[in-house]
Amino acid sequence: MSTDTTRVTPVERAVRGWLNHLDVERGVSANTLASYRRDLARYTAYLGERGVSDPASVTEAHVSDFLATLREGSADHPPLAASSAARTLVAVRGFHRFLVLEGDTTQDPAGAVSPPRPPARLPKAISIEAVERLLAAASVGDTPASLRDRALLEVLYGAGARISEAVGLDVDDVDTAEGVVRLFGKGGKERVVPLGSYAAEALSAYLVRARPVLAAKGKGTPAIFLNQRGGRLSRQSAWTTLRAAADRAGLSGHLSPHTLRHSFATHLLDGGADVRVVQELLGHASVTTTQIYTMVTVQRLREVYAQSHPRAR
Repeated sequence: MSTDTTRVTPVERAVRGWLNHLDVERGVSANTLASYRRDLARYTAYLGERGVSDPASVTEAHVSDFLATLREGSADHPPLAASSAARTLVAVRGFHRFLVLEGDTTQDPAGAVSPPRPPARLPKAISIEAVERLLAAASVGDTPASLRDRALLEVLYGAGARISEAVGLDVDDVDTAEGVVRLFGKGGKERVVPLGSYAAEALSAYLVRARPVLAAKGKGTPAIFLNQRGGRLSRQSAWTTLRAAADRAGLSGHLSPHTLRHSFATHLLDGGADVRVVQELLGHASVTTTQIYTMVTVQRLREVYAQSHPRAR
């Protein structure tokens, strides 16, 4: 912005007024003010290049084009990531909303401009071989806790269960003979999911040989997975179980209970499962949520193609 008061445009004057309002009346932090000042300096420069000097002359098209310029970059500025462009838009929208509230303008040209959506983050999944190493490492000896830990991780992967769903299971929710488990997802939505033979066998071994030992230490609970005091296993303890197994398996990187759920979905799709079936198994309300896993499999296909095809490079 210009420091010569004889050449300050109405837009620049309005920006100064808003920043002063944030500083004096709202008590915004110095760092936030500095960030807004930088963002709006770029905005006013953009408007000035297009001959717009009055806030009342700014249109929604100007704001949208400015946002596109942020994403595409220019000779003076590299392109911004979606999150950084969205932050800049917050400053622009706050500025124009202030002008309307103050009565300086009658319309808000930025109110209907949506921030850019960040790229979908691909779920983290580990290979089938890594899953097998992890599950094998869950069993240390033949203690009740060891049998419980193996059964817990088998259910997380074998049924694609959320950690809250797994630790929330009661004895009546599982039918190991039929190989199915009843899970209660978000909003209490119920679904019945196949367990698979490995998970069913691990659960049977735990229920017959280990759970009675743990239950004897408690006051009686229908929970399947019990802690050493006979009470329901907590989510925190389940996390600890997974981390310990991952360390023993020599698996580097950040693994969480959700990693097994992501791997469950990815491996099903890799094996040819229909996305709608995977949606039901995961308990997703919308297939759009499930479709992000197809991006993982496509990425894997690209990797295999690049490594294997003679004309890939």
